[in-house]
Parts: sequence; structure tokens; C-alpha cells
Amino acid sequence: MKEKRSFKDIIFRTILYLWGLTIVFPLGWVLFESFKSNPEFFADIWAMPEKLHFENYLNAWEEYNFDQAFLNTLYYVGGSLVLGLFFTTLNAYALTRINFKGRKLIWGLIMLSLFLPGINAIVPQYVVMRDLDLTNSLTGLIVLSGLGETVFYLMILSGFMKAVPKEVEESAFLDGASHWQVFWKIIVPLSMPGIVTVAIFKFIDFYNAFLSPFILLSDPSKYTIGVQMYQANKLMEYSADWVTLFAGIIIAMVPSVIIFIFFQKWIIKGATFGSMKG
Repeated sequence: MKEKRSFKDIIFRTILYLWGLTIVFPLGWVLFESFKSNPEFFADIWAMPEKLHFENYLNAWEEYNFDQAFLNTLYYVGGSLVLGLFFTTLNAYALTRINFKGRKLIWGLIMLSLFLPGINAIVPQYVVMRDLDLTNSLTGLIVLSGLGETVFYLMILSGFMKAVPKEVEESAFLDGASHWQVFWKIIVPLSMPGIVTVAIFKFIDFYNAFLSPFILLSDPSKYTIGVQMYQANKLMEYSADWVTLFAGIIIAMVPSVIIFIFFQKWIIKGATFGSMKG
């Protein structure tokens, strides 16, 4: 017998379905329009193209300097990911596995930061980066992004580390291991699912970053994908090559979509497990 669904369950599923459509439909429409010519686009946005214009993607790649933008993004995301993941893992270990005076106060201040808009930190960050002569530098951007902590990622990783039995850690200390050895040889391997989950989230976050790169980078040859696409959109004020812009949007989306497709189960499972354990 089929299980009867409650009215609330039907409403929830309907809302979830409609919410999914608000995301999928615009992206599908952009993909559809990217294969048209400009005259076809302006003639009727719903009509099928007479033929598929794959040259729009080649034009977007060349016109928007995607080769350099992807190299810049790869360097920025890679460096920020390694640095940020190391410090997030280290911070989570210190706050969950080491008892020290003021730990609860620090956790309280971290949780308080959830209620503070991140935009408030932009001006102080810029002033510090300017004084350190790290503006208009991808390396400086890596330092800023890598050292910046996100409460959400810290909470996920802390949930995984709290699940590690205390007895494992205590037996290592009895054998003469230091905190550093326990961290690297016990906590990190046992928390690897959480570390991978946070790494995936951080990758998507860094790849889609716009505000900090936009403010700190002034040299077009150093633009990341997010800033490059913003500049491409600004070009539409002086031209109307929309199909090339749509093709550029699809190209810029490819890495994030691939990551999501291959790791979506890992992301959902890891985030859920970490939140329950936390």
C-alpha cells in the first residue's frame, strides 16, 4: 500500500519543487539563448535557433580573456583553499579538543559574528591590505581569503572532531604524543570526511568570490572569473552582444557545476553529519 502523504508534506514538496525551478529555469534559459545568434535573440527569445551557434563560446573565451582569468582563479582558489583549510582545521581542533581558559568566551564571540554583516569588514580589510602593500595582488588576496574564518565551516568541522572518542586521544598522550602529533596523526585522519566537505564548500565559495577581488584588484590581467564576468556584463552598456555574454556565463559556471555533480552526496552527507554531531 502507498503511504499517504500529509497536507504539510505536500505543501513542503511543492515549495521545494518551485524553489528548484526558480534556479534551474533561468540557467536553462541562459544555456538555450547561448546557442542563438544576436538577431534571433532579439527577434524572439522563445523561438528555436535555426542552427546551434557554438562559435558564441569561442567568441566569449577570446573576448573575455578567459584563459588568463581561469589561471588567475586557479592560483587564487588553490592558494586560498590550502591556507584556509589548514587554519580552519587547526582552529576547530583547538576549540573542540583542547581545554583552556576562555574557550567558551571565544566560541561565544565566534557565534556572535554570525549576526554581523560581513560587508562591515570590507573597509578595515582594505585599509590593512593597503598598508601592507598587498592590494592589486593575487597573493595578497590569497592571504586575506585564507586567513579569514567562516563560522559555518568551523561549525561543520567541529562537529566531526567532537565525534572522535576522547579515549583515542588520551591513549596517544599516555604514549608521549604531543598536541601537534595527535592533531596530525589522529584527529586529521579521523575527521577527513569533514575536512573534505569543508574543502568542497570553500572551493565553491572562493571560486564564486566577487567583492574582495573586485575591491582589491585593479589590474585587468589579474582579474578572477567573478570580476571578469562583471566586466563582461558592463560591456553590455555599449554593445548588445548578449548571446556571447550568455555563453560566457555558461563557461564560468562549468567548474562549480562539475564539483556539485560529483560531490553533492558527499556535501549533503558531510554537512548533515557535522551539524548533528555538533
